[in-house]
Amino acid sequence: MSGRNSTVYLSLGGNLGDPAASMGAALRMLDADAATEVVAVSSLYRTPPWGKTDQPDFLNAAAELSTGRDPRGLLELCLEAERRLKRVRAERWGPRLIDIDILMFGDREIHESGLEIPHPRMAERAFVLAPLAEIAPGLTVKGAPAADRLAALDAAGIERLPSGRDWWQLGAEGDGAKA
Repeated sequence: MSGRNSTVYLSLGGNLGDPAASMGAALRMLDADAATEVVAVSSLYRTPPWGKTDQPDFLNAAAELSTGRDPRGLLELCLEAERRLKRVRAERWGPRLIDIDILMFGDREIHESGLEIPHPRMAERAFVLAPLAEIAPGLTVKGAPAADRLAALDAAGIERLPSGRDWWQLGAEGDGAKA
């Protein structure tokens, strides 16, 4: 990796196919990038659908990365992982195989077409904050620690699964993961 890396937080989720396998494969793809390293990953969380509620529950997770890429370069890497996993963008808030969102990129603020950092709605979403607070409880999200933001929201229906935090490394054979 390059000399100056940024700390980045991602949200991952899905509710079609095998979301845990898709998220794990995506994290291994990101980790295989020469400029990017997965530093920490939350447990898996089962969460009710948000926005469009007539669909299956989601699995969600959060990850901390260290990257030498710029924000747009990391976005392209995330979108490429989604494409490789056959993500189809058919309906806003609809069912999906995989979704990867950049939540925070160091202390950067970016407001560009297709790239908003920090993620503009993360402080309102318990399904994002629950896994994020597990790996970074003191991370400042819109002026307050992630754990405090989560405590202020309705987290009914969110279940932390007994997955442990290395679930994403399972099934690494054949998908380009680092040895």
